[in-house]
Order: sequence, then structure tokens, then C-alpha cells
Amino acid sequence: METKLWSIDQGTHIYMEAAELLRQGETVAFPTETVYGLGADATNEKAVQKIFEAKGRPADNPLIVHIASASQMDEFIERIPEKAQKLIDEFWPGPLTLILPMKKGTIAKNATAGLDTVGVRMPVHPVGLELLRITDLPIAAPSANRSGRPSPTTARHVEEDLTGKISAIIDGGSTGVGLESTVVDFAGEMPTILRPGGVSTEQIEEVIGPVKSAKNVIAKEEAPKAPGMKYTHYAPEAPVYLVKGDVAFWEEQIEQAEQKGESVGLLISDELASEIQAAVNTIKIGSTQKMEDIARRLYDGLRLFDHTDVTLIFAEPFDRSGIGEAIMNRLEKAAGNKYLIGD
Repeated sequence: METKLWSIDQGTHIYMEAAELLRQGETVAFPTETVYGLGADATNEKAVQKIFEAKGRPADNPLIVHIASASQMDEFIERIPEKAQKLIDEFWPGPLTLILPMKKGTIAKNATAGLDTVGVRMPVHPVGLELLRITDLPIAAPSANRSGRPSPTTARHVEEDLTGKISAIIDGGSTGVGLESTVVDFAGEMPTILRPGGVSTEQIEEVIGPVKSAKNVIAKEEAPKAPGMKYTHYAPEAPVYLVKGDVAFWEEQIEQAEQKGESVGLLISDELASEIQAAVNTIKIGSTQKMEDIARRLYDGLRLFDHTDVTLIFAEPFDRSGIGEAIMNRLEKAAGNKYLIGD
């Protein structure tokens, strides 16, 4: 399959061409403020199946449906709880997904993994939002990467993973938030955060009061209600370990790994990089004083190691407040919760 690559600099006609591909049941990757999404008509089961095939995504992993206006939900959402509406009013368009009861027979079964609920959000990125507006369809759009890999924050990342497997890519530059949307489930009595993301727990609770947080990992036999709950995600080719300890402990772990023949890479903050003396491949992802920068650079940093001879990655854990909760969720997924902990 030939994959078309469009830049927004080519003019508005690319939106028309991309929208036509989506209406024809094809797949198009496009930027949102979180990561690049791989879109297909959420009402067309054959179109949705192309997403799973291109990504190598497990069939029981549901997709998030993207819309251009809240009024589109009238077509496929059964009801919107009062607290969900408050979040819509406060955070849409933006990096927030709400899981809501779905009208039967509206969204393709494979998009929802057979559940009677569906995750829905309205992105704020002007390119993604304009494409959704012109297409005028609910668009299922998980991250535009091979399943399990770090999510794409540039069109180049999408090309690396999916060229020849999808119909088109719209290059709209780097994404803003750099991490996927927060997912809040409204199926139970109390709203539950299934995945932390671009809107923090603190921000949500300021609007609707207390919320629950789902357990980080679910059992193999359980069906996930949102992306990122069940399977290994966000992982580069080399294994990742989170290292928790002082500088001496870091340097000790690096030395021990090198003695075993490993080529070590570090994914760390500017502050830690200034302290560690070991001569290893180091990718700095920003200052701990600006955690939004670390979130934005995280996936690109993980992917950069795939272009080196690194065989082992040591990553720095971060404070979990604010956007740090989402950063640590992604790092622990990438590492498979493997930690090296000093005294």
C-alpha cells in the first residue's frame, strides 16, 4: 500500500482529500494535541478493522472516538451524566476522554471491543479538529504507532511505524501535550480515572469533586474499558528500568551493566544529567521545574534510543503530582514496572 504524506503547508485541499479517504473506509493519521492518531470511520466495522491490522493491536483493546462538536454525541451516546457534562464544559476541546453509555447499533462493535460504552473526546489541535469537522463522522483514532511502541508525537514517528500500512499521514508538526488524553469512566456510581493524561486528577476534582483511580494493571482475562490498561505499552526496543536512588547508585548500576557487556542509555532530566559523570548515551528530556516539557519529550526520547546501539535503558522516575502522574504511568508501562532501587 502506498502511504500519502501531506503537509498542512500544501493547502486546505489536503483536508478534503483526507476526509474523502475516511468516508471511503480508509485510514488516515493526523495530529492531535496529545499524540498523532490513526483515524477511521467509527461506524464502519471494515474501516475500523484496518486500524487493528495496521497497528497489530489486540482486538479486545477499545478505541477512542473523536468528534468535532459535542452535538455529534446525540447520534451515538445514550445519556451524559451531569458530572460528565461539567467536564465537557470545562475541558473540551482538549485532552480528556469520557467513557459514556452508547446507543446500540451506532458505533462499530470492534471499535468498542463489544462493550456497551464508548470513549469519546474532542481534540483541540486545529489540524485534527478541522479534519473531523470536514469529515463530519465520528472517527475512531488510537495512537498512530505499532501496538506497544512509544506513541508518535511527530509525523516522522508515524512514518517509521506505519508507512505502507495506512492510506495517508497529515504532517501538522509536533504535538503539544505529548501524552495521551486522560480517560474518565462514568459507567459506575463514582467517576473513575482509567488512564491519567493531559488533564490532571487535581484539575478534574476541582470541577466535579472526588474521583476514583483504577488499578494500574488488570488481569489477562479481563477486558479493558480504555486503552493502555492491559497490555505493555510505550516501549522502545531496548528494555527499560526505572532507577530510584542517589547519583552514586545510578553510577553503580551503569558500571555493573557495562561490565556485563550492556550498552547503557539514560533517559533523565536536565538536573540529573548535570550530576552523573558516566560517559553513556544520555537523552535529556527537560527540567523537573517544567514537567510539561518532560511530558512533551518523553516519547521522542524513548524512540531516539532505537536509532542507537543502546541495549539497556535506565530512566528517571518523577514526582507524581499534576502531569507527573501521567508521565509515571507511561514510564512504568514502558518498563513493565521494573525498578532498580537503592538504599
